[in-house]
Amino acid sequence: MPERSAEERLAACEERYREIARELSTIGIVASGSLARRSHRCGKPNCACQADPPRPHGPYWHWTAKVAGKTVNKRLSDQEAAYYQEWIANDRRLRELIAQLRTVAQEAIELTLSEATSRSKV
Repeated sequence: MPERSAEERLAACEERYREIARELSTIGIVASGSLARRSHRCGKPNCACQADPPRPHGPYWHWTAKVAGKTVNKRLSDQEAAYYQEWIANDRRLRELIAQLRTVAQEAIELTLSEATSRSKV
């Protein structure tokens, strides 16, 4: 199989870049952070959560994220947690696609500069 020219490789990079950009446009709402199901013990001495063996309260959904440099925790309902699961998945996909864009862009930059350098030597 013959090696592709720099122009063909650059055209392939540009097409891949456009494909990724189209996929970016389909991503819905994004939210950073993570979800976890947690159980808790209260401080009441006669509560079942303090028994042996303990029967903690919950489990409850908790969303945790950094907001303005501070860690924020929020208890969520099942419905809210379902939304956050989708939004967090969208955020992860967004980050993955941006990383792919950067990789393709770097390849295109290197091809473009290499071509420019080889043309200037002629």
